[in-house]
Formats: sequence, structure tokens, C-alpha cells
Amino acid sequence: MSDIRLPRILDESYRVAWGDLCYFKENAVTILISCLIGPLLYLVAFGYGIGSGMQSGVDDYVRFIIPGIISMATLSATFSFVSSKILIQKLFYTSFDELLLCPIKPSSVVLGKCLAGILRGMCSCVIILMIGLLISPGIKVTAFLFVLAFIASLTFSLLGILAGLLAKKHNTLTVFSSLVIVPMTFFSGTIFDISNLPAVLKYAVYALPLTHQTESIRAVMLDLPIPWLSVVIMCIYCSVFFFVSYYLIKRRSF
Repeated sequence: MSDIRLPRILDESYRVAWGDLCYFKENAVTILISCLIGPLLYLVAFGYGIGSGMQSGVDDYVRFIIPGIISMATLSATFSFVSSKILIQKLFYTSFDELLLCPIKPSSVVLGKCLAGILRGMCSCVIILMIGLLISPGIKVTAFLFVLAFIASLTFSLLGILAGLLAKKHNTLTVFSSLVIVPMTFFSGTIFDISNLPAVLKYAVYALPLTHQTESIRAVMLDLPIPWLSVVIMCIYCSVFFFVSYYLIKRRSF
């Protein structure tokens, strides 16, 4: 019953996140630089490298990939940070096991471990967005864009928790990143139009959460019709990742 009392959940979640938030505060500059270098390189390399050779012109292609770079930055900023934190605390410091001995609900543990990832993801989005506005002032920014960025940050933070819980050693997490995260980064419409893909590959790509995140953000920023189905699918992914992580923590099945 106490799981649904919002003030208690928020209080417990903040207490769970306190250590990670302190780490983020002390290393904010280093963390943000490390998670922004990759997306910025992609923006320059693909936007002004590949884009300059397209008939539509570099400006059109830069406007196209800026939403994809924002989605890419969200994934890279949240997943690796949260998953590695969970794995290190679970395997090396056993602080995660000690946390579970406290009278804190599993839902609060899941949300608390997400907070630092959400903060990191939102900061990355804002910085990339500011750079995008300088490069291409024509892109559109609305409040709904930040809602989508929050949903994405929460979703990929939850995916990071799930991966960190299931990983038994560091190599397992590395393999998961190589087989899932890296392909999802490139094949989710972040840097190219997936409508040109063969039908079989297109179905596989649309099974990835980052695809729906990218299409939703691109629709908002380019003033296109919002794909509400993609927004709903993102929320479904978010809910599934939350409840699976909740179950693993509640049952100690990790």
C-alpha cells in the first residue's frame, strides 16, 4: 500500500539517489564532456561531412540529424552511467545489497537509481539543443520536446538498471552494449532515413525504443505531425523496464 503514496516514494527515491547525485555534482563537467564528445563528433562528421555531398544541401541534413543526435546523446548519457553504477555497486562494493537491507520499497530503489541518469540525460539534451539552435535556428523547440526527452531519459535509465541487475560481470555488460546499444544507436533513424531500409530490417528497427524516440523528437523539432503511436510505445517500453526491474529487486532475482 505504501508503494502508491507519492510523497514517501519521492522521499525514499531521493535518499537512494543521494550518493549518485553527489557524484554527479562533483564530476559534472567531466561527465557532461565525456557523454557529449561522441554526439558532437557525429554531428560534425555526418552533418558537414556526409551532408555536404547531398543534393538537398548540408543545412537540410543538419536539421534532420540534430533530433537524432539528441536521441543518441540521451541514450549514451543514461544507459552506460546507470548500468555501470549498478554493476560496480553490486559486484565490487556490495553497497547495492546493503541498500536492499534498508526499509525502502523496491519502487523507490528503481526510481532513485534512475534520477542521476535522468539528470545526465536531460543536461545532455539541453546542451545539444543549444548547439543545434546555433547551427540551425529554424528548428522548433516546445515544452513537449522536453517531455519526450524526459521519457527517453527515464526509459534508457531503466534499461540501464535492468542491464546492470542482469549482468553477472563486466564482460556481460560490455557484450550487451556491443550487441544491443551500439546497433540501436546507428540503426534507429538517428543519422539516416529508415524509410529506405528493406521491409525486414524496417520491422526490426521499429522494434527498438530509440527509433520511436528519434521519430517523436524529429516530428516536434521539424514541425511535422507527431507520431503518437511512437510516444505510446515509448511509454510502454518505460513501463516494462520499470516493472521488470521492480520484480528483480523485489524477488532478489539478480
